[in-house]
Amino acid sequence: MSEHKHEHGEDCGCGQDHEHEEHVFIVTNDEGEEREMVMVYTFESEEKVYAVLLDRQDPEQDGVIFRIEEEDEEAFLVGIEDDEEWDRVTAIYEEIARTENEDQ
Repeated sequence: MSEHKHEHGEDCGCGQDHEHEEHVFIVTNDEGEEREMVMVYTFESEEKVYAVLLDRQDPEQDGVIFRIEEEDEEAFLVGIEDDEEWDRVTAIYEEIARTENEDQ
């Protein structure tokens, strides 16, 4: 997958008197289709940072997890190919999502 950041900050609609920067990426899937994805959450595991993105046009669809890597002070998203790493980060994210759903 290839992707790049391209968007701007907007009001998040959370009801608070402040603004959040919306991080939007263009993600190209294996079929060559481009989708606008919004970064909704980041977390760390084993000294690596991961991002959860939702499809901007279909926010009810499951999120996609990418690893964030930096090179020459520029951050970019990388797909997770290793099954062990994928299992670990999806378990962490599922626990985070479960905990947040209980709090609502």
